[in-house]
Amino acid sequence: MFVKKTLGPRIVTLEDGRILSVADLPMVDTRWVASRKQTVVLAVTHGLISREDALRRYGLTEEEFDSWCRAVHQHGAAALKVTALQRYRHTPTQ
Repeated sequence: MFVKKTLGPRIVTLEDGRILSVADLPMVDTRWVASRKQTVVLAVTHGLISREDALRRYGLTEEEFDSWCRAVHQHGAAALKVTALQRYRHTPTQ
């Protein structure tokens, strides 16, 4: 078996000691749940895949991916759940 040569790392170690690899990334036609969104954000944050590759691979807009990143960094994976979206969304005060 031949492995395709890539520019970036094949696996990264997260802060909590878990290992994230390219094989852990969701399928292209995935149903988005909070854990899969978090996996993509962590993969981009730790350099496993590039931001552009993630946007292209999963058909995401920059705004959508940025909102995932903000949610994960501010509130954790729970903020990515659709049912909890209103709880973590901040509306500007007028």
